[in-house]
Amino acid sequence: MREKKEMNLEQLTMGVCYYPEHWDASMWKDDLLRMQDNGISVIRIGEFAWTVFEPKEGEFKFDFFDRFMEVAEQTGMKVIFGTPTATPPVWLTEAYPEVLNSDKNGVLYRHGCRRHYNYNSKKYQQLAARIVTELAKHYGNHPNIIGWQIDNELNCELNEFYSEADTLAFREFLKDKYQTLDALNQAWGTVFWNQTYSAFEEIYVPRKVVSDSTNPHQVLDYTRFISDSACRFAKMQSDILREYIKEEAFITTNGMFGNLDNHRMTKESLDVYMYDSYPNFAFCMDENPKQATDLKDRKWSRNLTEVRSVSPIFGIMEQQSGPNGWNTRMEAPAPKPGQLTLWTMQSIAHGADFISYFRWRTCTKGTEIYWHGILDYSNRDNRRLKEVKEVSFKLKQIKEAAGSHYKAAFGVLKDYDNVWDAGLDKWHQRVDKVSQAGIFQAAQLTHTPMDYVYLEDETTFEELLAYPVLIYPHAVILTKERVNLLEEYVKEGGILVLGCRTGYKDLTGQCVMDKLPGLLQELTATDVPEYTFAGPADDLNYISWDDVLLEAPVFHDILSPLTEEANVLGTYQSNYYKGSPGLIEHICGKGKTYYFGSCFSKETAKVFLEKLGIANPYGDIISLPEQCELAVRERAGEKYLFVLNYENEECEIVVQKDMTDLYTGQTETGTRILRPFETVVYKM
Repeated sequence: MREKKEMNLEQLTMGVCYYPEHWDASMWKDDLLRMQDNGISVIRIGEFAWTVFEPKEGEFKFDFFDRFMEVAEQTGMKVIFGTPTATPPVWLTEAYPEVLNSDKNGVLYRHGCRRHYNYNSKKYQQLAARIVTELAKHYGNHPNIIGWQIDNELNCELNEFYSEADTLAFREFLKDKYQTLDALNQAWGTVFWNQTYSAFEEIYVPRKVVSDSTNPHQVLDYTRFISDSACRFAKMQSDILREYIKEEAFITTNGMFGNLDNHRMTKESLDVYMYDSYPNFAFCMDENPKQATDLKDRKWSRNLTEVRSVSPIFGIMEQQSGPNGWNTRMEAPAPKPGQLTLWTMQSIAHGADFISYFRWRTCTKGTEIYWHGILDYSNRDNRRLKEVKEVSFKLKQIKEAAGSHYKAAFGVLKDYDNVWDAGLDKWHQRVDKVSQAGIFQAAQLTHTPMDYVYLEDETTFEELLAYPVLIYPHAVILTKERVNLLEEYVKEGGILVLGCRTGYKDLTGQCVMDKLPGLLQELTATDVPEYTFAGPADDLNYISWDDVLLEAPVFHDILSPLTEEANVLGTYQSNYYKGSPGLIEHICGKGKTYYFGSCFSKETAKVFLEKLGIANPYGDIISLPEQCELAVRERAGEKYLFVLNYENEECEIVVQKDMTDLYTGQTETGTRILRPFETVVYKM
C-alpha cells in the first residue's frame, strides 16, 4: 500500500476549477494557455462527470477525458482529478432507488440536484467503488495528474440521512458500540417516556415524532454515526486510490461541513485537507441582518481557523472569484476591485499554500448559472482576470512564506462531542453560539492571532503547552481522560479559562449528579450551587473584575469557592444573586484556572485577553486599526505579517520597526495608508 504524501507543491500555487464537459473541445487549449498566461498552473476536473465515464451501467468510456488530458499534456497543465461520486447518474438512481437519501418522513430525494445519495447503501458503495477503481486504473499514472479529490463537499447540501440503508447501518453501529441492549438503553435513558428497546430491530434513525423532540442521547449517537458513515465512505475511496495511483500524487477532499469529524477523515484518508472559501456569502441579499456581525467577510477567517486545526498547511479547492448565486438562492453582488485579492490573501494568511479559484468561466447552463467564475459568459478579458494575474505576481513576491505555519497567541479548545451536542441541545447551543462568536471577534479586533485546538485521544499536554492560554468556553461534556490532560497542562504552567455550563454531561449526553462543574471541580476549586438563564430584565448583568465590569450575557453560574486557594476575582452586580461570585481564580502547580460564570461576549473576551497579557502581541511592531486583520506565519525564526484591510475605505497603519514589504522588496517603517481592500505582507 502507498504511504501518505504531502501536497509537495513547494510554492504558493494558483489553480482553477474547470469543467471540459461544459465547453466545446475547440476551447480547451486556448483556455489552458490563457490560464497559464495569468499565473494558473493547476486545474481540478471530473468531480461531476460520472455519466461521461459510465454512460450505462458497466459500460466505461474514457475517450472524452482522454482527449482533454492530451491537451493538458500538450500545454503542461497540472491536474487534480475528482472522483465523480457526488452526483450519481440517473440510470443508477432509477435502477437502484435504495441509493437515495430521504427526509425524516421517508420521502426520497430524487435525481435532479446533487448529493442525493446515502453513504450506507451497499449498492451505492459497490458502484462507487467500481467507478473509482476504473478511473484510478486508467488515469492513475498519468504524468499530468498531481492529485485526486474524493467526491465533492462531503455532507454538503444535507448532513442528515434517513434512508432504510442508514437505519440498517445505524443498528450495526450501535451493536458494535454497546454490544447489548441493556447498555444501549442505559446510555440512551430509554426509561424516560417509556422508550425502552427489546430488540435492535426496533431501533431506527430518528423519525418524525411529536414536536420534533426526539431522544437527545439517540440523536447524539446518530450524529456520531453520520460522521462515521462519511469517514468510512471517504476511506473506501482513498484505499482504492492508494492501490492504483502513482506514488507522488496526493489525495484530498474539499469543504468543511457539519456532522463530520474532519480530523479523523484526514488522518484516515487524506494527504492534505482542502477547504472551499466563499467570503461573499457575507453579502448575500437574503442574509438575516440580525445575524450579521460587524466582521462581514472577515468571518471567514474563523472558518479558516477551523481548517487549520485539521491541517496546519492546507489548500483551497474553491476560492471565491466572482459573484455567487444559484437560480433559487444565495444572490450576492460582484466582488469589488481588490476583494478577490483580499480573500486570496486571507486564505494564505491562515495557512493555505494552494489556491484554486471557482471557476474559470461562468457556466451557461444549470442551477449555478449565477455562480460566476473569473470570466463571465462572454469569455472576454475582465477586471477579475486582471486581478488574478496581479495575485500571481504577489504570490511570487511572497514565495518564501510557503511552508510556514500560522503563529497563534492563544488557543480555543474544542472537541466533537461538544460541537455535536451544541448542535442538538438548545441550552448548550445558546451559550456556545455567543461565546464562539465573541472570542473570535475579540481576537480579530485586538489583533491577537488564535487557533482552534481539538482535543483528541492522542492529544498530549506538551502540545497544549504551545499555548500560554487556552479557553474552553463551555465544556458541557467532559471525560476523565480530557480532565487529566487539562490538569497536566495547568500544573505545567498553562492558563485555562472556563465558562458557564461546564461539566454537567457525560459522553452519552446525560446530566451527571455530581456537584458542578463536575469532573473539573477539583482543578477549578469551584462549586456551582445554583445557575439560571439571564431573564429579559437581567440582560445587562455584569461581573466585576478589579476596576472592570465584564458583560455576563445569556446564562449565570452562581459560584462558590471550595478552598482557601480559590480567589474570588469578581461578583455579580445585580439580581437576587448580587454580590455572589461570578469569577474564580485557582492556582494549581505552575499554572492557574479561571472559572467565569457566564458567556464570553466580544467585550468580555477582550478583557480576558488583556488581563491575561496576550492581547495584541505584535503591538510594539505594528499598529493597526480594527478594520484590519493581522495574521502571522512563521518558519525557522522568520515571521511573515499579513495585514488585510476589509473595508471599502482607506486606513492608516504604523510600522514601528523596520520590516520588508515583500510585495515591493522595500524596507518600510512609519505611517502607511492602505487603500480600500488593500493587503500587505511584511517580513520581520
